[in-house]
Parts: sequence; structure tokens; C-alpha cells
Amino acid sequence: MKKNVLILCTGNSCRSIMAEALVNAKLGECVLAQSSGVKASGKVNPYAQALLESKGYWREEYHSKVIETVLDTPFDLVVTVCDHAHETCPMFPKAVKTIHMGFEDPSGKAVEEYEKTLELIEKELLPVIKEELCQ
Repeated sequence: MKKNVLILCTGNSCRSIMAEALVNAKLGECVLAQSSGVKASGKVNPYAQALLESKGYWREEYHSKVIETVLDTPFDLVVTVCDHAHETCPMFPKAVKTIHMGFEDPSGKAVEEYEKTLELIEKELLPVIKEELCQ
């Protein structure tokens, strides 16, 4: 049985989508990742999408969605990836384990910043999710 992880962010257009795609690509045998945002922008950042496509992680079903669409899913783990200093991290109402791992938002920055953020998510977040859910 795969475990469910939710990756929460503010806009659900960049970091949470990158993390969702990475987790599904790298830990897909034991985890199913979804992402959403409190104030979902409704669109995926084109630079983030292009980067994920170039790595072969992109799937057509990835899209920016509001938290209400995932509230009924029984998640095993919720991860907030927004940077606390700059934005409000949403709280997930169902009592599941929540961890926070902030990543700076590369939106509006140079293309290289997206690559850096993706690498950071892979290096810092994936081992934690693996530890929590793939035992």
C-alpha cells in the first residue's frame, strides 16, 4: 500500500509542484505525492514545468490546485515547503504528522535558481520523506 504525502505551499505553482514531481519520480514505489496551495495561483510556473519536463519528471496531471480539493484524502504526512519568513504556511486540518522544510521561492529569479531549488528539494526533502514513509 502506497503512503500519501501532501506538499503544501502558498501558490502551488513552483516549489510544491517540483517536490510533488520529484517524490513521484524518485520514491514512487512507496509514496504517492500530491501538492496544493492555500492561495493556489491556478497555473504552474512555466520555468518550473520546463525544468521538470527536461528531467522527465513532468506528468500531464500536475496542476495548481487549492487545498479544498485534497482535504478528504487521508495523508500519512504533510510537508510545508514555503519559507516561513516570507509567507504564511498553511495548516492542514486533519491530524496527521506535519513537517516544515522551507525552500526559497525561485519565481521571478534567474532560470538557474529553479535548478538549485530542485536540487535542494532532492537533497534535503527526499531523504526525510523516504525515512518517514518508505520503511
